[in-house]
Amino acid sequence: MNILLIEDNLIEIMKMKRTISLLKLDHTIHEAKNGEEALKILEDKSKFPDLILLDLNMPKISGIEFLTILKKDDDLKHIPTVILTTSDNQKDLEKCFEIGVSGYILKPLKYDDYVKKIESVLSYWSINELKKY
Repeated sequence: MNILLIEDNLIEIMKMKRTISLLKLDHTIHEAKNGEEALKILEDKSKFPDLILLDLNMPKISGIEFLTILKKDDDLKHIPTVILTTSDNQKDLEKCFEIGVSGYILKPLKYDDYVKKIESVLSYWSINELKKY
């Protein structure tokens, strides 16, 4: 599975890579440090990700702004997008689902809990029948 991780925190990027390695998953992680970078990556239609993992709190374009752009674009709106954030703000959660997010995951403090959540999310999206464009 090709995953686009949109995350500005280097430690969180390293944590995701470490988790993928620990779980011995054969997924490819592409990184974007902000929404602008992610949109540039998504310009290449031949390399659309199977899943986007999106942080909410980012510079330049917030996660909610990026999600809004993504879901208004006919070429991109089909890509499953899961929020991966520390924000337990109810308004953020409601806004993301209103826009059309596929999931909203709170990053746990304990690494073992993080691994379990990531394993569950990636397992689900790995077996889900995704439409290929």
